[in-house]
Order: sequence, then structure tokens, then C-alpha cells
Amino acid sequence: MVMSHNAELYRLIVDRIKQAPQRRISFAEFMDLALYHPQQGYYASKEAAIGPQGDFITSPHLSHDFSELLAEQFVDLWQILGYPEPFTVVEMGAGQGLAAGDVLSFLEKRHPDCFAALQYWIVEKSAMLQALQQQRLARWADKVQWTALEAIPANTVVGCFFSNELVDALPVHQVMLTEAGLYEVYVTLTGGPEEELMETVAELSDIRLAAYFELVGIDLTLQRYPVGYRTEVNLAALSWMKSVAARLQRGFVLTIDYGYSASRYYGESRSQGTLQCYYRHAHHNDPYSHIGHQDITAHVDFTALERQGEKAGLMTVGYTQQALFLMALGLGDRLNALSNIQENDPKTLHFAIQRREVLHQLINPMGLGNFGVLIQSKGLTEEEVQQPVKGLVVPPLF
Repeated sequence: MVMSHNAELYRLIVDRIKQAPQRRISFAEFMDLALYHPQQGYYASKEAAIGPQGDFITSPHLSHDFSELLAEQFVDLWQILGYPEPFTVVEMGAGQGLAAGDVLSFLEKRHPDCFAALQYWIVEKSAMLQALQQQRLARWADKVQWTALEAIPANTVVGCFFSNELVDALPVHQVMLTEAGLYEVYVTLTGGPEEELMETVAELSDIRLAAYFELVGIDLTLQRYPVGYRTEVNLAALSWMKSVAARLQRGFVLTIDYGYSASRYYGESRSQGTLQCYYRHAHHNDPYSHIGHQDITAHVDFTALERQGEKAGLMTVGYTQQALFLMALGLGDRLNALSNIQENDPKTLHFAIQRREVLHQLINPMGLGNFGVLIQSKGLTEEEVQQPVKGLVVPPLF
């Protein structure tokens, strides 16, 4: 594979390693620089990174349906909470603003009462993406505002914190089982004049890495885990969940992403972890190629999010797959309506067929349909806790 680094970012990473104690940085620090450096990181400098012309697509890129069904879930949560005003939706990592635009447009047309109560906040680290979002959402300037998560006062939000494919892109530590126990993977430099990035293994940089496995109930010292077993630990996800929970006064946290329970994530057969890189709609597992020009992700450990949420005062409402979530919110009705179209116009029929294909992509069990949907709550009354959340209701079989 021909390397095509962002030269300035590569130099920044090399300089960071040279300045670090023992001339090494954790993989999490490398990933943070590669993705989130304010000027040179992947999310800061690549306008076409996301979407059909970029490196990967998300559910909102396929059609308006995903976000419109999501809007139905927001209406349901607003009703469960007793129609609060304002009802605050905080979207964390809003990409190009597609979901936000579709949600706002749909609520404005179909649920004007909820729209009137709504305030939509966006937490976005990338200045480039924030500019795209502001351009796309300009017509709702009175409804939308941008903020940092840290800038939201504790225990103030009544509504819902929402993310779609955010947690998978948080920087992860990498760890490896050695003869001496659990060690950490670091990024360092080769010797000689042509200094290049290479990996080395040494003691854990943070005691929380070992504590993480206690949190999720995994014992890597068991004999079934072989020497050389390598995986990820997402400490950033724990910090993020704690921060979100602290700012929610009453309402919900809705997290959509690809991932597993801890028992599946840390299965002995998954001996090289879940790290994936995306470059021009192809995926591979070399994070040291195309630095600054490719996405780097790891699957989400939903057990960790649940347990960290519980430690931070959240209650787990339910966990399901995206396919079941969207069907419960009405995707099946949309498919039925398309199947019942009786049209002689070829263009109308072609459009209906295309749209059906897109809807099937959203629920494909081999792809987006297998994404996890975790819903947590805080501050609900006993009566509110008893009310079913629409997206978690098992949809009828056809």
C-alpha cells in the first residue's frame, strides 16, 4: 500500500514522540493527533471525508428516513418527560449536520408542538465540520447553537444527549498480553536518519487500563487468552459517558454505534482487537498509513458504556439493534407504503425501488442494521420509568 501522509501532521507526531519521556507515546495519543489535531487532523482538514465522495458513509447519508424516524423517537421521549419546555436535544459529533437538518425539518412539518419546545445543541470539535453544519442549518438559527460539552453546566439539561457513530472514533489505548502480563502498545520511532513510526510494548501508562477489565467483567489472565492477544481499551468513552451523565438533569442518553457486549468484544477468537481504518471506502487495519487522510475507529464496548453510566447515575432503559429500533419507529410502515405503490410511471417506480433498497440497507443485519442502540435515562419519576420507549418496543413480524 502506497503511503500518502499529511506531511505536516506526520512531522507533528514525530516531534511529539521525540519530546515524550522515553521517546514514545500511547496509541491513544497517536490516534488523537491523527484524527483530532485542530489544524492537521483527519476531521479538521478533509472536507470530503464523510459521504459518498469520501471515505465512509453514515446512516443519515443514505436517506432522510433514518433521521426522520429518529425524530419520532425524540417526540416520544419528549412526551414521556411530560412535554418539557425547553426540550433540549444535544447532538455530539454531528458530522455534516445531515441528521440535525432532517430532524429539525421533520419536526417543524409533522410535530410543530415538539418543534416549538425544542432547542438543538451541537457539540462539535472540528471547526471545518462546524462550519458545514452552520451553513446547512442556517434557516434554524434561532433553534440551533454550538457548544462544548464542558461548557454545559452540570445537572441542567432536560431532554436527550444523542450520538451516532461518535464513540467508535474516540481515541483508544491498545494493550497486549505478554508472558509478563498485560502490557501496553506504544508508538515510537525507528533509529537511523530515516526515522519512521514503529510500535513497542511496555508497562501500562495508566492504572485505569487494568481497572477497565474489572468494570466490564473480563479476566484476561484466564488460560484461554493466548500470549500475543491484542485489543483496545476506550478510556475516553468512560470519561465521555461520565461527562454526559453529569450534565443531564432529567432525560435520556441515546447512543448509536457499531460494537459488542464485553463478552463478545473480548472473545478469545478476536485476538487482534477491532481496530479498523477507512480510506476511500476501503477498510484495512494499518493505522500508520495515510496518516491524516484516513479514519481510524474501534468497535464500541456497550457493556462499558452501560456500567460507566450506572456508576454516573444513569439507568439502562434498554439495548437493541438499529434494525429493530427503526422498525419499531415506523420503518416497516414506510416499506409497506412503497410496496403498495401502483404506478405506471417508470420514474416513480424506479424511485420507489431505489428507496426500498436504501431502507433495506438501514436494517441490513450484515451492516448498519446490526449497529447497537443503547438508551439510558436519569431523573425520571416512577411513572415515567414505566412508560415504554417507542424504539425499544419489539416491532410486529410481517
